[in-house]
Amino acid sequence: MQKSPFNIENFFKSACLFEASLTLFAIILGFIADINPFQNLHFSELAIFYGVMGTAPLFMMFIFLQKIQHNSVSSIRDLLLRTLGPGLHTYHWTDLFILAAIAGFSEEVLFRGVIQPWIEHFGGAMVGLIVSNLIFGIVHAVTPLYAVLATLVGVYLGLSLTITGESNLLVPIIIHGLYDFLAFVALMRTFKASLNN
Repeated sequence: MQKSPFNIENFFKSACLFEASLTLFAIILGFIADINPFQNLHFSELAIFYGVMGTAPLFMMFIFLQKIQHNSVSSIRDLLLRTLGPGLHTYHWTDLFILAAIAGFSEEVLFRGVIQPWIEHFGGAMVGLIVSNLIFGIVHAVTPLYAVLATLVGVYLGLSLTITGESNLLVPIIIHGLYDFLAFVALMRTFKASLNN
């Protein structure tokens, strides 16, 4: 397996700092757009329930994609193992949980807390949902197929924002963070298994 392009010793700290910086970027962008990124973030048992339950379809998609042997899917799997595996496998699951929580929070505050409502202000709900998640897909574009999958995941997260009957950012934050955590753990286990072969 090829070496990861990331500095493995600083992987956790660098990844946490990068993801956390997205919250700062969301605050700055929100100031420019006159949008409070945290306006629709509030505690609710129903939001937690939908967040946890809403993770299942995404993780089932992840598991399904692990079984597919098509070249474009295999290249994504190999890329993730090569780039993230060496960094993830040296950490405890609690570290992965912290990283996933920061990523879920920061990315959702930025994309669903600022970018989506900002675009909605100019083009309406459907345009906001689609355009904000095209941007979400582009910034996750490690391969063309991954960009498409990330866009679809973004749309799913954008739709989950109002599943409780009111706009609550807590739902996509939980889905995103919990999904990332489960995916990190799965990647870590697969990478560790590959070291024993």
